[in-house]
Amino acid sequence: MEQRILVGYVRQKGGGLVPESRIRPEAAQKRKLRRLEQVAEIQHDKERVGRPGERRWVPPVFVTVMLLGVAWIVVANVAAANIGFMAAMGNWNILIGMGLIALAFVLMTLWK
Repeated sequence: MEQRILVGYVRQKGGGLVPESRIRPEAAQKRKLRRLEQVAEIQHDKERVGRPGERRWVPPVFVTVMLLGVAWIVVANVAAANIGFMAAMGNWNILIGMGLIALAFVLMTLWK
């Protein structure tokens, strides 16, 4: 049996055909304006964030800060007695190293 599709009719869930309702011109205009606003908002978000190529500085910076934090902790534990200012800071050296590592993780969130 051949099925024919009738213009101006839509199929219901149960399988029957019903006439398609007309859209009022005001509703169509509102729908069009809403869509244009959504497109404008998406374009604005893209401009605000910027292109991904603009954040090429992030990976080298967060790797450097991470390694600096690890190096600070290692040097503080190995040679703090021989380095005057590190010996004077005591346990604050661990906080400084951990702070640098935490800063590196924050910088990683900027990478796109």
